[in-house]
Amino acid sequence: MGAYCDENLSFSPACNLSPSHDLRLSKHVHDNVHGNIYLDPLSLKFIDTEQFQRLRELKQLGLAHLVYPGAVHSRFEHSLGVYWLAGEAIQKLKTYQGLELGIDRFDVQAVKVAGLLHDVGHGPFSHLFEREFLPKVLNSFKWAHEQMSADLIDHIVDVHHIDVESEMIERVKEMILASSEFALPKSAKEKQFLYDIVANGRNGIDVDKFDYIVRDSRACGLGCSFDFHRLMETMRVLGDEICYRAKDYLSIHKLFATRADLYRTVYTHSKVKAVELMVVDALLKANSYLEISSSIQDPSEYWKLDDTIIKTIETAPDEELRESRDLILRIRRRNLYQFCNEYSVPKDQLEHFKDVTAQDIACSQKNGVLLQENDIAVSNVRIDLTRGKQNPLESINFFKDYESQEKFPIPHERISHLLPTSYQDMIVRVYSKKPELVAAVSEAFENFQLKIYGVKAQVHATPEKKKRRF
Repeated sequence: MGAYCDENLSFSPACNLSPSHDLRLSKHVHDNVHGNIYLDPLSLKFIDTEQFQRLRELKQLGLAHLVYPGAVHSRFEHSLGVYWLAGEAIQKLKTYQGLELGIDRFDVQAVKVAGLLHDVGHGPFSHLFEREFLPKVLNSFKWAHEQMSADLIDHIVDVHHIDVESEMIERVKEMILASSEFALPKSAKEKQFLYDIVANGRNGIDVDKFDYIVRDSRACGLGCSFDFHRLMETMRVLGDEICYRAKDYLSIHKLFATRADLYRTVYTHSKVKAVELMVVDALLKANSYLEISSSIQDPSEYWKLDDTIIKTIETAPDEELRESRDLILRIRRRNLYQFCNEYSVPKDQLEHFKDVTAQDIACSQKNGVLLQENDIAVSNVRIDLTRGKQNPLESINFFKDYESQEKFPIPHERISHLLPTSYQDMIVRVYSKKPELVAAVSEAFENFQLKIYGVKAQVHATPEKKKRRF
């Protein structure tokens, strides 16, 4: 897996604890990515709650394990990993610039707790719950797991009577929300660099990505040449912002490129998306009976929701869940929605692209089988480097060497002409919900492309054997 798997390169576990603290008396867990993770007393109070332990029942990659069998690691593991890396990052800065930056124990503790709890409000099945399911039932209401994390933190503190400063909790919530659309006004005017560590809203380089890129690559049996240790060892605060050495430009580019590769090969794999489309349909059909979506209104109910909702649907005898139950059974028997074809939206069409719908495809049929909208499923897959059409490295400031106090951006053309000039892919995939309709859906999809672009944008035709399968 590369250098990051070498335990000899791990940071010293003592750096998160005071010099007088005996490691033998510290609670720790052994992580398969970072080695021993030592847990401080305040963090343990949050970990040992049913709300945090719920993360064991949330697979980090949602339904990807049905394609990549090893991808069964949980949000619990990831959260411990981010906690550890957040502590390592702030300690590195304290070691090298602590006096200059005024980093104190409060700052260190807040950053670590933010790393630990950044995903405590995450929904089931990775991002499917908030990006695919909720938008279909909540209309224009906006919801994000970061906001629920903030709400659950307040709930945990109240229910378990955790003795922690209110100022600390506010700072933790600000750090968790820093990169979301629900970002809070920062209570501290100084030390803005602290908000770059866990959820970086400035440029997207944060320890959350450091952990999941390495952890997900490992779980799926994929190679990963990105090495976050180098960036954490050499980063520096200039002008209240974490900056990086100019010579590390390509290492940072590799971070974003590796993330994009994971999106293409794992997170949005065509079979993974087929399963996700089926699970969304199952949840939608079960929602009114099980009141799944209503749980987001109340943290005391929300924490009870996890990936086991699928088993609840699958094993419940209730007639109201029959359609949902049948869909889950189809997944178990690998009778999935059939992938028909896909195309990548032409670069000059990305600016005004609108999501393709099942209705668009159904309205593009000409002859033969009469397709209904509910016979078709469409997945609009966006893959980028975290900043949509923009190059994320344009938001990053660099420094030449440790003697210099100047920070500056670096235009990509000054580094290499081999780097991409486009930073976003938009892929449209179409599935037939009924195997016998693959040919009809494929033809309608081709007609749609001709109508919109004047050409078939897809690379290959749907195989004839797949059309004749049933």
